[in-house]
Amino acid sequence: MNKFSRFYSDIKNTELEKIFLPVKEKIEYNYSSENHGDVEKWQEILKLLPALRPSELDLNKASILIGREADGHQSQLSLLAELLMKFQPWRKGPFSLFGININTEWRSDWKWDRLKNHIAPLKNRTVLDVGCGNGYHCLRIKGVGAERVIGIDPTLLYVSQFKALNHYIETGSVHVLPLALEDLPANRPLFDTVFSMGVLYHRRDPLDHLSSLSGYMREGGELVLETLIIEGEEKTVLEPAGRYAKMRNVFQIPTIKNLVSWLKSSGYVDIKIVDISITTLQEQRCTDWMKFESLENFLDSDDHSRTIEGWPAPRRAMLIAKKG
Repeated sequence: MNKFSRFYSDIKNTELEKIFLPVKEKIEYNYSSENHGDVEKWQEILKLLPALRPSELDLNKASILIGREADGHQSQLSLLAELLMKFQPWRKGPFSLFGININTEWRSDWKWDRLKNHIAPLKNRTVLDVGCGNGYHCLRIKGVGAERVIGIDPTLLYVSQFKALNHYIETGSVHVLPLALEDLPANRPLFDTVFSMGVLYHRRDPLDHLSSLSGYMREGGELVLETLIIEGEEKTVLEPAGRYAKMRNVFQIPTIKNLVSWLKSSGYVDIKIVDISITTLQEQRCTDWMKFESLENFLDSDDHSRTIEGWPAPRRAMLIAKKG
């Protein structure tokens, strides 16, 4: 059975076929046991999800609401909680499924609250979310009226988490696909808004990433960008040797001045700085749903203004910009 049949059905006879039909085999291969040994296990877990129908659905709540506890028997809810736990670590959220509180590592709703009043209205828009994780923000975008939302993320566990959530949401217009941006055909300007949150610093060439994002935006389309920055008034970057806050593949962290310069060089206009925030232990932390190390373990125990490696602690900026 085709694992993404709902997606292909949704984009049939739309312009989006120009982007995604050429990579149909890639999508299927990426989410296969040939590519990743755990995919078969995750698919078996998905088959065991109990048959529950949510009496209420609210994609516009901080903790995305999918059903109430009264919608199922205790045995069903216990089984559901047990199965959802098998998809750890849950990093983006939170979610409430039939009274089960998935208390994720990140309070992703805080990021949404910082940007939601600054971006162009998403009603009836076609949106691409690059590096979307399990689709938390994709669902919030749908919750404010987007017509179609497509998230891409190469981490197959996160794709499986979305499949578990969408088993009950059953929305045919929000999709999370097992793809990296590099997997897509370039220069297909078909999206009204493109999100790139927590991705830029993982790119060896940030200017290339920003230019690539522009290639998927319609004329006048909007970029929503969130990334790490460092303090400073100059056009400088931090290039961490080894790891940054225990993260691999952190290549360049710019000052806000340099980040704006990158955007201008990539052809963006109307650049606005929406928010600059230091990441706190309340926003990113270990929970029962993410029992591995988190921010507290990534910071110097005696000085939370520095990472464990001695770099400045995570500071994140949110910007919006128009395609020029």
